[in-house]
Amino acid sequence: MASISHSSLAFTGTSSASDIFRSSSNGVSGVPLRALGKVRLGMRRNLAVVAKLRKVKKHEYPWPEDPDPNVKGGVLTHLSHFKPLKEKPKPVTLPFEKPLVDIEKKIIDVRKMANETGLDFSDQIILLENKYNQALKDLYTNLTPIQRVNIARHPNRPTFLDHVFNITDKFVELHGDRAGYDDPAIVTGIGTIDGRRYMFMGHQKGRNTKENIQRNFGMPTPHGYRKAMRMMYYADHHGFPIVTFIDTPGAYADLKSEELGQGEAIAHNLRTMFGLKVPIVSIVIGEGGSGGALAIGCANKLLMLENAVFYVASPEACAAILWKSAKASPKAAEKLKITATELCKLQIADGIIPEPLGGAHADPSWTSQQIKNAINKEMDELHKLDTEALLKHRMMKFRNIGGFQEGIPIDPKKKKNMKKKDEPINVKTPVLDLEGEVEKVKQQILKAKESSNEPPMLPLTETIEKLRKEVDTEFSEAVKALGLKDRFATLREEFSKVNAQNQLLHPALKEKLEKLREEFNQGLSSAPNYEDLKYKLDMLKELSKAYDLAEKNKKAAKLKQEVNKKFSEIMDREDVKEKVEALKAEVENSGVSNFNDLDDNLKGKIVELRKELEFEFIDVLKSLGLDVELKSKPVEQTLPSEVKTKIEELNEEINDRIENVINSSDLKDKIELLKLEVAKAGKTPDIAAKNKIVALEQQIRQSIAAAVESSNLKEKHEKLKAEVSKTIESSGGLDGSLKTENPNEDSFSFDESRVVGANRTFG
Repeated sequence: MASISHSSLAFTGTSSASDIFRSSSNGVSGVPLRALGKVRLGMRRNLAVVAKLRKVKKHEYPWPEDPDPNVKGGVLTHLSHFKPLKEKPKPVTLPFEKPLVDIEKKIIDVRKMANETGLDFSDQIILLENKYNQALKDLYTNLTPIQRVNIARHPNRPTFLDHVFNITDKFVELHGDRAGYDDPAIVTGIGTIDGRRYMFMGHQKGRNTKENIQRNFGMPTPHGYRKAMRMMYYADHHGFPIVTFIDTPGAYADLKSEELGQGEAIAHNLRTMFGLKVPIVSIVIGEGGSGGALAIGCANKLLMLENAVFYVASPEACAAILWKSAKASPKAAEKLKITATELCKLQIADGIIPEPLGGAHADPSWTSQQIKNAINKEMDELHKLDTEALLKHRMMKFRNIGGFQEGIPIDPKKKKNMKKKDEPINVKTPVLDLEGEVEKVKQQILKAKESSNEPPMLPLTETIEKLRKEVDTEFSEAVKALGLKDRFATLREEFSKVNAQNQLLHPALKEKLEKLREEFNQGLSSAPNYEDLKYKLDMLKELSKAYDLAEKNKKAAKLKQEVNKKFSEIMDREDVKEKVEALKAEVENSGVSNFNDLDDNLKGKIVELRKELEFEFIDVLKSLGLDVELKSKPVEQTLPSEVKTKIEELNEEINDRIENVINSSDLKDKIELLKLEVAKAGKTPDIAAKNKIVALEQQIRQSIAAAVESSNLKEKHEKLKAEVSKTIESSGGLDGSLKTENPNEDSFSFDESRVVGANRTFG
């Protein structure tokens, strides 16, 4: 702009005021140049004309000197601010992709070794590549919800403009909300796909830190939504179908945006979209958060990329609200049902657009082509509808979301407390922390051993319980990583039904369980958390052994103390003392020091008192819950070899007969039912469970006894019993001088005790 700097001027001549202030193309500040020439001699001071040029900021992407007229999208594409990045983005590895990186590193190392040594490693490379492809397929076909969230937020994931320039023949970006601002977080423009015009609008994230700051990380302000609304009216007026791309964590929620009417702008968009008379297709290409996504998402068709997510609140925000910890975000992501598959089941999304293995960033062009095909397919369907049917279609899509029933009374119990109790959050403890705790408990146990004290049971119990929870969490993670979660859940439900109905375990169900267990054990070593699981399991086994040993020693010491106390009580009784003293006096009076030299009468008295005390001791031991087995001098040592062989053969025959009876179908079913009842009853069964178990044991015992008695084994047993008795009598008794009343009592016997023993091994 040009200006005149001067002081007071004296004009001479006949120039009028209108001449002085008349504008002219050759004038400066409204004064004609000829007037300046006339007044030159009459000026008191020199007149200076100064021209100042305003500095204009150079455009970031100027028009090139030689624009290519054949560029895709037309010559106007050169004016677009969105240019290819000069440098390729750095590869980013997500946490669950680490096993793939390890295999890829091995492939690179083998190739490097082949180049350095000149040897042929093609077989090894092919094997590793096949392993990599299989691992990639297994990983990306069994993704958890939180893993899909991480993929949707991947820094290298293609953005809205990446897809638009890939799918359109021509595209021109339109700017501004006509109220003084152009929000870079929402991009709008007109483009063509296969000769058909569309109005495109969508959230635009940055491809690097600089672009993310410029685009406000894809979080729009009210200006962005007003720009989108302006383009909606424009498209509705000209009859352009609308395609929106959703990729935002949510609307920008700063103080300034709230002051400028963030909620009002979103609400206006929602109302406007339901009244547009052109087809609308929305595509979630990344993450769609809350009202910020819905403001351009009220469409006839909502499509989602395979690894995209759509939510009312992010998993981290939900976990912080419900569980007071963002660490519970995996659980929140699972409960929110935010993935494409789950939203299609809920009829919120209308279709899933496939992605390549590894996510959309693995092959952006292929992903864009799938989006283009989906847009053409849906638009062909919507173009068949007239305006009224189109509006009704859009309304009914949102009316059909969710469901309710009227007139059904609510259970009074649910009215009191409808919220379920929160499940505990399984947050993994670092291995180093667990090592420290285990080492501390070990030191306490060693100190207790050195001082001959009992080991501290409370810290040991707490550590074992903590390790059990950690191992359970690791097993759950391994099951999810191997893609067996659904199958485990199905089997668990089937087992619950069988237990609830007291049915026998079906062979097919048993086979399923064995197959799943074998598959899990085979694939466990490939789970990402296998090393942590193995290490924690080893620590748990080590501490469990220490706990069992401590408990065993504690129980043994307590039992020993009780037994000694009971024995002392028996021996301190007056009647027992009198009998023992009387026998001692008789033995002393006889003057004999050896037991074999005593007469038969005195021997009989000693044996009688001994038996009496033994029976009392047995009763005491049985009252303490101990199994008592009387042992005397082995009969087999006094028997001839022929009789011993006969006893062994008969025992083998009896055992074979019992096993054959047990393996019969009817008895086997009863044993399986007994196992089921014992498992259900647990360590502390109630009275009903005890009665069931006792009844089943009795039935099994009777069945085995009846089957054995029906054979000729009983006759063989009686004959052999008589033969053993004769042999013992002829040899002079067990001790060579003193005969027992029941010489075959301690050898072998065929009674129900053998049946009970056989049954207990199966029960």
